[in-house]
Amino acid sequence: MSTISKSALIHPLAVVEEGAVVGEDVKIGPFSYVGPHVVLHDGVELLPHAIVAGRTTIGRGTRIFSMAVVGGDPQSVHHGGEDTTLTVGENCVIREGVTMNTGTAGGGGKTVVGDNNLFLANSHVAHDCQIGNNVIMSNNVMLAGHVTIEDRVILGGGSAVHQFTRVGRQAFVGGLSAVSYDVIPYGMLNGNPGILGGLNVVGMTRAGMERSVIHTVRRAFKAIFEGSSSIRDNAAAIRDEYADCMPVQEILDFIAAESDRALSSPSRGQKG
Repeated sequence: MSTISKSALIHPLAVVEEGAVVGEDVKIGPFSYVGPHVVLHDGVELLPHAIVAGRTTIGRGTRIFSMAVVGGDPQSVHHGGEDTTLTVGENCVIREGVTMNTGTAGGGGKTVVGDNNLFLANSHVAHDCQIGNNVIMSNNVMLAGHVTIEDRVILGGGSAVHQFTRVGRQAFVGGLSAVSYDVIPYGMLNGNPGILGGLNVVGMTRAGMERSVIHTVRRAFKAIFEGSSSIRDNAAAIRDEYADCMPVQEILDFIAAESDRALSSPSRGQKG
């Protein structure tokens, strides 16, 4: 049985399948489709021709524009029809033609999208991706399966991220870039293949980071990527020196963490 609040505004030409849960003040436009295992929290809006399918939960206040398909089956040859999920957080904007897939059983079964994210037209979130908060994916950005995008990342138009890759918090990826290796927090990557050109100083400044802290992170960046040893050894060697600088520690923790991918660097991603 469906649970549809009395305050929901559902156009008579929309289809809401039996079993769907529709919260207060939800708006569902004409020719939209809501599947039987979908949960739309309060204030969600589906514009005409939006599709929400699968075992998908949409957070409060999120808007989904025309021709977006949210909660479609994973595009994976390993998917056997298992009950996997997609969770989208609050106050996201999902523009025209965006596609987001549920997870796969072999990848944990969950695709998770955080709050306050902006997905511009025709961008794609594949199975088992984990996306943080305040992320911007510009037009035609493509995330392969199992990608992790941390908070406040900006991905420029037409960029593509290889499966299992991590992009650290507040990194910036330029338009048409190919992201084949992990990108450190606050990093700036451009090109195909992607080259780590430095730090996202503009983003750091806009986030309110003090100039002195930015200079400290710059010194640490140089020590990590221009030192005489491998990236990981260089990073480990400076940890104590930068113990009182949280952004540097964040970068060092990211580098030290286990990953299926190598690290992006100014030399196109060398293994440390």
